[in-house]
Amino acid sequence: MPDFLVISSELAWPLAVLLAWLAGEFIHRWTRLPRISVYGLVGFLCAQAFPELFATESSSPVIILANVAFGLILFELGYRVNLHWMRINPWVALSGLVETFATFGVVYLIAHMWGLPSMTSLLLASLAMSTSPAGVLRVINEQRSSGQVTERVLHLVALNCVLAVLTFKVIVGFWVFETSGSLTQAISHSVIELVASALLGAISGMLVPAILRHLGTLSRDGTVAFALIVVILVAITHAADLSPVLATLAFGLTARHRRVTFARTQRNFGAIGELLTILLFVFAVSTLDWVNVVNGGWLALVLLLARFLVKMVGVAAFSHLSGISWKKGMATGVAMAPMSVFVVLLLEQTKYAGIVLVDELAAVAAMTLFMEVIGPVITQRALIWARETVKE
Repeated sequence: MPDFLVISSELAWPLAVLLAWLAGEFIHRWTRLPRISVYGLVGFLCAQAFPELFATESSSPVIILANVAFGLILFELGYRVNLHWMRINPWVALSGLVETFATFGVVYLIAHMWGLPSMTSLLLASLAMSTSPAGVLRVINEQRSSGQVTERVLHLVALNCVLAVLTFKVIVGFWVFETSGSLTQAISHSVIELVASALLGAISGMLVPAILRHLGTLSRDGTVAFALIVVILVAITHAADLSPVLATLAFGLTARHRRVTFARTQRNFGAIGELLTILLFVFAVSTLDWVNVVNGGWLALVLLLARFLVKMVGVAAFSHLSGISWKKGMATGVAMAPMSVFVVLLLEQTKYAGIVLVDELAAVAAMTLFMEVIGPVITQRALIWARETVKE
């Protein structure tokens, strides 16, 4: 019997990924719904049916592969961010700052009024600031979307990610300070960690293109080299308790501004990138517990509705100032619904430092499950409403 369990646990993840892929392909063809919504639902159902087979530890290869998949997505997101455009049109960045911090304030007030402790409310608010780059970028690539709404969503998602990580890490730092009484330990989990992560990614983004240019193989070997560096960055940040989110995002951002060009066929890092993406979405919801989903369900619905409205209104308010119509401004805010994968991996990274927050944030489990399934659909509908997708 023990041998059977070992074999089953070794086969569980490959079989779950295969099942998710098949279900995603069939349901997408029948309904045109985003494949990633199906991936997450399959992962959640598999984990609830066989919890002992899908239990993972911090050193599990599945977690490392999921972080690598997320790192590849963040690299591509960073690569598609144009800082020069945001300097020319600062209203885009301002709208992102306003909607992000307005989301933080509204979610904190609702959670606090619901009766949650101040620290738990702050952590919930910092996580609600984020928009999942994995969900948004996957839908954009799947729909082959392009235009003003698409570009603004990508830039605002990148800004959301950076601000959410900064805020979350600072709050976790204060939480550590309150529990341990060590100011040094608190700082090490916030400012120093964030600066080191960003510098690591930025230095990689300067060195790798320079080496490839010197070798004369930039156009041929660029994708492979960037994928390898993402893997190395994830491994380093995993071992050193740094932020792979900031490191890989900074890597992509710096590489783009070193005038590195990707061909269309190199988007998503090919078939391996697609495979890792399926694993990422299956893993993200396999960490959730049904009891936490039920316990945090009503609060999660209220918080998600508030978050949705604040982001939509916050972006739409700057529509005309930033040079687009009200309709496209609202579509941009609506498209920023997903938040699941980003939240799960951020919480998983806190476990490396011995901080377990998942059980304290039951509403996060429900928010993650709802947005894993519904978020990509909302993004897809918003892009279609903005008429920026290619008809199949």
